[in-house]
Amino acid sequence: MPVVELGPGDGVITDRLVADRPKNVTVVEIDPRRVERLRGRFRNRAHVVRGDMLSYRLDAPHHVVSNVPFGITSPLVRHLLGQRAWRTAVLLLQWEVARKRAAVGGTTLLTASWWPWYEFALGGRVPSAAFRPRPSVDGGILLLTRRATALVPSRERAAYQRLVTAAFRGDRLVPAVRDAVPAPRRWAANEGLPDTVRARDLTAEHWVSLHRAAAPQRPGSRRSGRSRR
Repeated sequence: MPVVELGPGDGVITDRLVADRPKNVTVVEIDPRRVERLRGRFRNRAHVVRGDMLSYRLDAPHHVVSNVPFGITSPLVRHLLGQRAWRTAVLLLQWEVARKRAAVGGTTLLTASWWPWYEFALGGRVPSAAFRPRPSVDGGILLLTRRATALVPSRERAAYQRLVTAAFRGDRLVPAVRDAVPAPRRWAANEGLPDTVRARDLTAEHWVSLHRAAAPQRPGSRRSGRSRR
C-alpha cells in the first residue's frame, strides 16, 4: 500500500521510506525551497508534492507517516481522523501529547470522540537527543489504526460525538449525561463504575455502552417510544 509522508522536512524519514517502498512514496511539503531540494534528491524514487499537511487529501488507500510540528499536533490529528482513505498513521509527537492521545492515564475528548472508529496506541519514546536541533522535550510515537469493524455505525457518529462532548463538559460523568442517558447512575453501576467516575476514566467499550444506553433518548430511535409513520 502507498505511503504518504506529511512534512518531510529535510527528508530524514523519507530516506528510509523510499528504501523500503521505492516509487511508492508521496511526500507533502509546504516550503517551496524544500520541495525543490527534495525533488532533486529523490527524483523518481518519491513523488514530491507542494501542499499543506492540514488540508492535503488522498482518495486512494494509503498509510500515513509524519514527524508532526509540535504546534499543529491537534489540528493534524483532527484532519486525519476526518478522512476515510488511510489505514494506519504513524505520528511522531511530543511525548506527553502522544501519551494523552493514546489514553495513557486517562482519555481526552478528541480520542474518545473517535474511539469507535480508530485504535490509538503508544508506539514508543524518542529521546530529545535524537533530534536536530534538539528540542526541550522527548518525542513519542502515536499509532492510529482504522478499525476493521466500527464499534458504532458511521450514521450514528454525530449523535455519539454529541454525547461525548456533553460528558466532558462536567467534572463528573453521571450528572453531565443526565439529560442524554436514562438512569446514568444505574448504567454506571451495571458497568462496575462508581458514581464519581469521570469521562476521562472510560474505555472505548464504556463509551460504546453509554452511547447505546442513550439510544432511547435520541430523536427517531426505535426505542424512543415515539410513533413512526
